[in-house]
Amino acid sequence: MASNDTDADYDIDDIDYSDIEAKYQVQPEDGFENIIVVDGVPIIDRSKLDKLLTKITKEFGKKGAPIKPDDIFVPWDDSTGKSKGYIFVEFHTADEAAYALSAMDGHPFDAKHTFVTNYFTDVEKFVNIDETYVEPKTEEYKPREHLRAWLADPQGRDQYGIYRGNDVEIHWHGKPSQREQAYKHTEWTDLYISWSPQGTYMTTLHRQGVQLWGGPSWLLQQRFAHPYVKLIDFSPCEQYLVTWSNEPIVVPEGAMQGSRYFSPIDEGNHIAIWDIKSGNMLRTFPAAQAEGEEPGSKKQLQWPAFKWSPDDKFVARVTPGQQISVYELPSMGLQAKKSIKIEGVVDFEWCPLGDKDREDAEKAEKEAKGGAKTTRKVKENMLAYWTPEVANQPARVTLMKFPSRSILRQKNLFNVSECKIYWQNQGDFLCVRVDRHTKTKKTLFCNLEIFRVREKDYPVEVVELKDTVLEFSWEPKGERFAIVSSSDPNLGNPGPGITIKTDVNFFQLHKQKGDFRLLRNLPGRTSNTIRWSPRGRFVLLATVGSSSKSELEFWDLDFNTEDVGRKETVKDEWGSGIQHLGTADHYGVTDAEWDPSGRYLATHASAWRHTLENGYAIWDFKGQELEKHIMDRFKQFLWRPRPKTLLTKEQQKQIRKNLREYSRQFEEEDAAEESNVSAELIAHRKRLVDEWNAWRRRCKDDLAEERKKKGTEVDGEPGPQEETKEEIEMWVDELIEQTEEEVVE
Repeated sequence: MASNDTDADYDIDDIDYSDIEAKYQVQPEDGFENIIVVDGVPIIDRSKLDKLLTKITKEFGKKGAPIKPDDIFVPWDDSTGKSKGYIFVEFHTADEAAYALSAMDGHPFDAKHTFVTNYFTDVEKFVNIDETYVEPKTEEYKPREHLRAWLADPQGRDQYGIYRGNDVEIHWHGKPSQREQAYKHTEWTDLYISWSPQGTYMTTLHRQGVQLWGGPSWLLQQRFAHPYVKLIDFSPCEQYLVTWSNEPIVVPEGAMQGSRYFSPIDEGNHIAIWDIKSGNMLRTFPAAQAEGEEPGSKKQLQWPAFKWSPDDKFVARVTPGQQISVYELPSMGLQAKKSIKIEGVVDFEWCPLGDKDREDAEKAEKEAKGGAKTTRKVKENMLAYWTPEVANQPARVTLMKFPSRSILRQKNLFNVSECKIYWQNQGDFLCVRVDRHTKTKKTLFCNLEIFRVREKDYPVEVVELKDTVLEFSWEPKGERFAIVSSSDPNLGNPGPGITIKTDVNFFQLHKQKGDFRLLRNLPGRTSNTIRWSPRGRFVLLATVGSSSKSELEFWDLDFNTEDVGRKETVKDEWGSGIQHLGTADHYGVTDAEWDPSGRYLATHASAWRHTLENGYAIWDFKGQELEKHIMDRFKQFLWRPRPKTLLTKEQQKQIRKNLREYSRQFEEEDAAEESNVSAELIAHRKRLVDEWNAWRRRCKDDLAEERKKKGTEVDGEPGPQEETKEEIEMWVDELIEQTEEEVVE
């Protein structure tokens, strides 16, 4: 067989495969987008591999990115027999990889190792990156709108929001000439509106989640994707947000992944906690469940389900009958890695921070940041909780410091049906309203257990009451409280059209005697709601939610106080400083709210409660109606809250001292405005008179012209050729006879 020289000379290395390679080349960004590289992994030998893989899969699972050991590839250094300190993790989809990349980047694996994540495709990009420096383009600086710009209003006005029909409106409130609409938006919310605690954000709720708006242009500031959200709750310092939906969380296939969205690990939960600035979802929780309660039961939800410490450092929830779980922010991990086990616990409340406590904490924080050593004593957080009678143990109220968890004070209670915890807003006093029953359990009465938190050993004073307490309210920044009580036999089962008779009592701490004493009793009322002015002193007593009564009573509790500085020095006898300022009526009123200054009060009748004369009215602190608006489909009225003042206590004292000088300036402005209004009114009236006179002259001229043409009587008046006569009739009364008659009985 003859050989083929052509075949013999053929070399396989000379074949050009470039066209085939180009056709079937796999682009890294199309083929490996589901693989990530995790750096910062401990360097181990092969004997510890299984332990390492188990730990890594556990950490990924905690962050909602579940993987298996088979999904992890560990490179080894053949020269040392140890791992190289990084791993490759393969996911089923690119979306799962994207979520894991975001969730695990910067994650602390242990005390010495922190994960750093990158896409597998990024490694080659970083290796082949062009090292030639190219100067970046300078972007034009665009300042963001100030979220508290409304506080710089030259006229010092407050704002309020109303929700009617499908419209949300923001209004400025002030003197009549200063009232105006600031913003209006149609179909801005699907459920209701809400201000954040310091007034920075307007919150709207939608089917897809929650949106926050702010600034002079009311631009979108943040959004949180929680479908079918129904309830929200802000932390006191506006750093965090809690959302709740009655629909359990479901993550559909192909849903967005990342730190701002739910992951498969969140499925089935109802409550989510979010970081407001970043928009990240911190953690989700199932709905609260009491001990012995079956999952899915229809028990009414207690809201807020989580309660915030006043400094935003902790958030806690109670598991009724078992424990209080306190989580640290922003990690949302259990404080000290364990809950506070309390057998039978029912409810708790955080103690608010007083102004002085807050100032001390802020100063200590500044000194610590500046590197200075501080001896300033910072008050630890405190919470109060109560437990019912269990077996042979009495009911109990407990004060606890946190995070040290040391018990400060306990008070045993007997024959307890229910307790309610009320902190005074400066944290000076704690009142526990104890509904008690007799041994037969047929009669209920009430005790007020008042803890004086600022005094040594936390002394407790008991105020015994024979009636049932319907409403309790501390005076802001004060040493007084008001209660609404009733002994009406219809109280337990009020029928339609029946108004419960109530008594209103004011109590005050007696400085000399050192106990709380009755200041004034107002019997025979129908009031069921107490609304203190945020500045204290003034209080509204209202009958809310009744179909037959809607009275508003305005009271001043310091009418005879010597100075405006609220030194509580009363000229006359105990309780004589209480003065009734006025009574008003707002038919169908469903709620009342003071503005942040304490000068104005708004009452409103919401269509969510009834459909009769819906709308709102604004009153001054004396009970004089300033404006009233009847609106169809009116739903909400909300004053915009103000943050804590930036003025120091010394500056505030100086302002109070020079109040007369400031008031003179304001009086001059009011007088100038009044004169302007009067001048405008006079000019308006003069214009109307001039228009009237011009019209009359025009009519006379037209009439004269008509007469001239016809030369006859026009419209019953003589023409120009007829003589005009004036007839005068005189009536004379003449007395003809006068008779007097005497009637004898």
